[in-house]
Amino acid sequence: MRHALAQNIGVLRRMFASPLVGVLNILVIGIALSLPAGMYVLLQNVQGWVAQLSSTPQVSLFLSMNAKTDDVDKLRKQLERHPAIDRIEFVARAQALEQLKQSTGLADVIGGLNQNPLPDAFIVYPKHGAVQALQALRDELAKLPQVELAQLDSAWAYKLEAMLKFGRMMALILASLLSLALVAITFNTIRLQILTQREEIEVAKLIGATNGFIRRPFLYFGALQGLFGGIIAWFTITISLLVLNYQLNALSQLYASQITLHSLSFGDSVTLLLFSMYLGWLGAWLSVTRHLSKIEAH
Repeated sequence: MRHALAQNIGVLRRMFASPLVGVLNILVIGIALSLPAGMYVLLQNVQGWVAQLSSTPQVSLFLSMNAKTDDVDKLRKQLERHPAIDRIEFVARAQALEQLKQSTGLADVIGGLNQNPLPDAFIVYPKHGAVQALQALRDELAKLPQVELAQLDSAWAYKLEAMLKFGRMMALILASLLSLALVAITFNTIRLQILTQREEIEVAKLIGATNGFIRRPFLYFGALQGLFGGIIAWFTITISLLVLNYQLNALSQLYASQITLHSLSFGDSVTLLLFSMYLGWLGAWLSVTRHLSKIEAH
């Protein structure tokens, strides 16, 4: 335990032997990690909003103006027997007109109309929320007698969901590319340290030091550098979201709604720190292994 603690203290001293270089390396790692992680957080927030807005997809069926009561009853029975429909609601023409008066504030204008321009309608709640199933149901219901128009009310949300999937793929690609860059940064940092300690390493090998003993402090160095970079990334994301939430709060008051961006969850935060440590460790392991093989070859 004491030996491991002494090694960690030595690693920290070595890391900040050149403070400017050490801090810059950690900042580069933190900023690079914050880009894909920040994109992930934004996508998670948008996905949550979409889930709230489109939790109950609906298909609105607008009937033709000349539909009779018998036609409406017949259509109602067809919809109630449909295996893909959970429940339905009927909105009569008079009810729809009254709702329009209350929601638009144009009661005087609407009251001056000679006749009700709105048709009867059915609001259909499907059992399945898959995009393909909803589109197929809409197309099927549009062909029923007396149905003038079938409209999928949540179609925009599913288009947005498709865009979110594209965004997640972009974030994954960006994270992969930046991960390679961070491994390369650690690899090069460890390479420079090994070159400055080459003689010490060769002497240690001569007196019987194992590769694991020589490799261990460099692996600690890489892991700690990655950890500090992950912490910088976490603070960067958290502070950025605080600033954005301050601006969103002012915007929410204008539109009388509450919009809040949620930061990384505890699980996501732990994953970010562990992943950054792993990248640092991997870069160090690759660098030490390569240079130890060169030393043994000589």
